[in-house]
Amino acid sequence: MEEKIIKTEYSDTMQKAFINYAMSVIIARALPDVRDGLKPVQRRTLYDMHELGIRYDRPYRKSARIVGDTMGKYHPHGDSSIYEALVVLTQDFKKGMPLIDGHGNFGNIEGDGAAAMRYTEARLQKITQEAILADLDKDVVDFMPNFDETETEPSVLPCRFPNLLVNGSEGIAVGMATSIPPHNFAEVIDATKAYILNENITTKELMRYVKGPDFPTGGIVCNKDELLSIYETGTGKIKLRGKVEVEKAKGGKLNLVISEIPYTMIGANIGKFLQDVAQLYEQKKAPEIVDISNQSSKEGIRIVIELKKDADVENFKNLLYKKTRLEDTFGVNMIAISDGRPETLSLRDIIAQNVAFQYEIATRKYTTLLNKELEKREIQEGLIRACNIIDLIIEIIRGSKDRDMVKKCLVSGDTDGIKFRSKESSIMAAQLNFTERQANAILDMRLYKLIGLEVEALIKENEQTNANIYKYEDILDRRDSMAQVIIQDLDALKKEYSHKRKTVIENSEEAVYEEKKPEDMDVMFLMDRFGYCKTIDMAAYERNRDAADTEFRYAVKCRSMGKICIFTNTGQLHTVKVSDIPFGKFRDKGLPIDNVSNYNSANENVIAVTSQSEMNLYRLLFVTKQSMCKIVSGGEFDVSKRTVAATKLGDGDEVVSIAVLGEQQHIIMQSREGFFLRFNIEEIAELKKTAVGVRGMKLGNNDCVENVYYSSQFSDAVIEYKDKQIDLNKIKLTKRDTKGTKIRV
Repeated sequence: MEEKIIKTEYSDTMQKAFINYAMSVIIARALPDVRDGLKPVQRRTLYDMHELGIRYDRPYRKSARIVGDTMGKYHPHGDSSIYEALVVLTQDFKKGMPLIDGHGNFGNIEGDGAAAMRYTEARLQKITQEAILADLDKDVVDFMPNFDETETEPSVLPCRFPNLLVNGSEGIAVGMATSIPPHNFAEVIDATKAYILNENITTKELMRYVKGPDFPTGGIVCNKDELLSIYETGTGKIKLRGKVEVEKAKGGKLNLVISEIPYTMIGANIGKFLQDVAQLYEQKKAPEIVDISNQSSKEGIRIVIELKKDADVENFKNLLYKKTRLEDTFGVNMIAISDGRPETLSLRDIIAQNVAFQYEIATRKYTTLLNKELEKREIQEGLIRACNIIDLIIEIIRGSKDRDMVKKCLVSGDTDGIKFRSKESSIMAAQLNFTERQANAILDMRLYKLIGLEVEALIKENEQTNANIYKYEDILDRRDSMAQVIIQDLDALKKEYSHKRKTVIENSEEAVYEEKKPEDMDVMFLMDRFGYCKTIDMAAYERNRDAADTEFRYAVKCRSMGKICIFTNTGQLHTVKVSDIPFGKFRDKGLPIDNVSNYNSANENVIAVTSQSEMNLYRLLFVTKQSMCKIVSGGEFDVSKRTVAATKLGDGDEVVSIAVLGEQQHIIMQSREGFFLRFNIEEIAELKKTAVGVRGMKLGNNDCVENVYYSSQFSDAVIEYKDKQIDLNKIKLTKRDTKGTKIRV
């Protein structure tokens, strides 16, 4: 065969390939069908369990068996996606009506995942068996080949209620996503009945029955007036709040108890909520908090926040609504597959399409039942007639050579080759006209059927069959009769499976939080050698002064509404709001300074820490590694930026010392080679922070300033240098920019 090269535009090929992929994801994976409310993986899992006979009244089977069978027969997309779908269908905190009964660890509301599929077991729920998978044997839906055409699977399950509304759905496809909240089963059934009785009913009228979403986690829907617009357009945002109660505790304290959470808080967001509340306390926005604990159990959610005796509970509650996910929004985007394509549907559209599906299911079901009853009546009438002429039939059978000869005689009156006892029998046999099905039934009939009671039972059965035929024909011929049958089925489902609404629907006022201005007071900033910092009140510092001065590298008095200035060896100044630093007890660990500032401990070292509120009173003396020094007025560092350059450095230079000038008279520079230079601080010029400075000490090759000390005429200044005590006041006083004295040890 001659090879042909087909030339095509690359962009066209890519476009077609992407569109095909996108439609495959949209139709075959991510979005539910409006008729049964199921995605393909969910539908295939339920059908496979039905085929395996894992009914609600039979023992559980291993999830691994279900997943493996589903993957091998119907869904070749990996076991994890199938098991995740199975797990979600068992979780009563995600689904309004779980469709699978799980046995074992199937995760919890706090975000813990399910156990591996080899450890868990499952079976169908009763409602799934009776309302979603029933009547599959009655040709109610179309079947299609599976992926390798070795099996067949239903294109949709014959769901007898709007499952898309009851259980909701979430899925992300290509270029679109669906997000449908769950609703109350009884309310959806009532709305469906209302639509059946009046197909011109509006969405507003349907909302007399469907009040709004009914989340399995309860909670409160706060924007009742906006729900009509959401249900008419199929898109919008539902505002949710958790249910909060106030309990009295010992000592006159109050406990704020969260017993229901917003649906969006399911999973890891509960832990995030607890972290957010703790952070509010650390940021001093909620000083009334005494303790927070998660006391949730199998009985339900219980998050307890202990408050101080004089706490403003309403204001604190509004703070939680504003600053945490205790108030959240659920984005509604009711997209589903309708007639083979994705559409954004209103509440009325979903119910209308499900009702149309119900009529289709009922039509196909009762057509199948009617055909079976017609076949049954045909056979029954043939048997009753045969009983009346049983002697003739026996004579035909005895006079025939084989079954075919008897059958021809019964169907068409063909008597050729049959030996009759009398001519009258031959004439009567020639008049027989049973149908083919009746003839086979007569030939298969057992002799005990000729007993009088059996004949009477056959006649009664025929009467029942005629009644069924009349009933089924009435249902198929009259839409009102079919509607009544559908309504009866819905009433039966509602009676057995309905439950009370969990979510409250109301119009809540906007949460207004009045943020109290924190008191501006003196506090002590403490930072240890590992960079962990905190603030404590002055009374706590005074009680632990000796320990604080020993254990902490920096202890700086500052104002709680002020800023801390952190100078580093790279010449940077980092300012930190004191309110961002955790305030606590003396023995609290604190937070790394990196977490509350732009300071990077990996690349910088802290040289000095001061309070910005008193900067205007200071003069700062800078000394660098290359012995450049200068005095800078503290007012130069009263800046609003979080990070600025505190001084200008030469290439390879870095800051060694920054000192707040007070009573010091002399500066002593010590080089790495052991030279000490002592001179008057007055010799150092006062410059701008952008200046490099003046040279303080002449350094030899490869030498640098290692330490800087200060002394005055009336103070002792003794240091230890290489195991030798040195009195700084006895070092020769010379001029700036000299080499200094070599200390020999």
